[in-house]
Amino acid sequence: MVNLTPNPSYSLTLRVELPNRTGNLAAVAQAIANVGGSLGQISLIERTLKITKRELTVDAYSTEHAEQIVAAVKAIPDVKVLKISDRTFDLHRQGKISIESRIPLASQSELAMAYTPGVGRICKAIADEPEKVFSLTIKNNTVVIVTDGSAVLGLGNLGPEAALPVMEGKAMLFKEFAGVDAFPICLATQDTEAIIATVKNIAPVFGGVNLEDISAPRCFEVERRLREELDIPVFHDDQHGTAIVSLAALINALKLVNKPMDLVKIVINGAGAAGIAIACLLKKAGAQEIWICDSKGILSKKRSDLNPEKQAFAVEASGTLADALNGADVFLGVSVPGVLTREMVLTMASDPIVFAMANPIPEIQPELIDNDVAVVATGRSDYPNQINNVLAFPGLFRGALDCRARVITDNMYLEAAKAIASLIPPPSLARDNIIPSVFDARVATAVASAVQFAARKDGVARQ
Repeated sequence: MVNLTPNPSYSLTLRVELPNRTGNLAAVAQAIANVGGSLGQISLIERTLKITKRELTVDAYSTEHAEQIVAAVKAIPDVKVLKISDRTFDLHRQGKISIESRIPLASQSELAMAYTPGVGRICKAIADEPEKVFSLTIKNNTVVIVTDGSAVLGLGNLGPEAALPVMEGKAMLFKEFAGVDAFPICLATQDTEAIIATVKNIAPVFGGVNLEDISAPRCFEVERRLREELDIPVFHDDQHGTAIVSLAALINALKLVNKPMDLVKIVINGAGAAGIAIACLLKKAGAQEIWICDSKGILSKKRSDLNPEKQAFAVEASGTLADALNGADVFLGVSVPGVLTREMVLTMASDPIVFAMANPIPEIQPELIDNDVAVVATGRSDYPNQINNVLAFPGLFRGALDCRARVITDNMYLEAAKAIASLIPPPSLARDNIIPSVFDARVATAVASAVQFAARKDGVARQ
């Protein structure tokens, strides 16, 4: 396998002491380069006639690779490694979010209005007119991020405590990209009914529900029931966020190769929450031929082990992923590393499109097929065309909250995808530029506007 590109996920800070002689720092830099590390910032901490102390920032591509880098530096004669710090762990210490008051509380009069006795008037006003909860509390701009820890990233069933760092990060993204206040709730249950009951019981505080990292097929039932039983937007990001951004990227990729959505053969590898949701949204966008594969191969009508979600996409054909890809125009991977080979890609139709979105290691390394495909995209930030859910969910909730949508509809998904795709105008469209950057300030606003338009058109907006 091609080595992954070093990236900040495995970033170290090394504090080293060197003899104050010409060439010693160069020796450290060379040692890091020899084992494939990426040297970043170098800071001088102390200098005397005899020694210098410096802090080095170094990116690796795995924990093992980081250990190799440290060992290489330690092996240099006369170099002392004084401190090793994992920058990712440092960033997470004490958590990544906090709650702050929106208004000052510096006098007795302010206290009397913000809390007792003045707050009683607000309570009575809401009791008399429940709709006022949206204008007089945090509900109008607050989303709850709910998980049971059963499908954390690509790591599996880690439980609620281990899921919390992801949920904190999600809350950061909501605030940073769309100004939405979000709070993580990690449940100590994986019982479907208990999850549904808990979310319903805490819903009065929130204007929307973002379900996260709940394993399939339970996630389908949890989302369906909550959508039916709550009057605020419920959104499972692992399903629909992935689907929205995948569709946006595919719209532009198909423009590049001049192929219409309704005439291409699309193969999706991965039949969990994301894979099924992508298939559903692509179908609504006009795709006609969609084959889905799971770990046992093509979802075939001949199989007896398919749940209802998989049965909806069963086809007459049977076989392996390699069989499915023969003559296919598009591969969309939401599965596991290394499952796609160059030999499989070479059997695809002309100008194939490959979205290898398994994270952090894609279904195939882009370097292996760069000369064989028209477009390649991944879920990683260190390759072009990053398919990242942050392009969708902040703006989607911004729009849904602003128009006070009761529910999120399929048309809202479709319009969000089209809005994201539209931010790459035809003159700028290229094989390495089919999707905007997650830091493109236009994205959340464009998505929010599109979502509000669709909500009003569908009759689910309350203002």
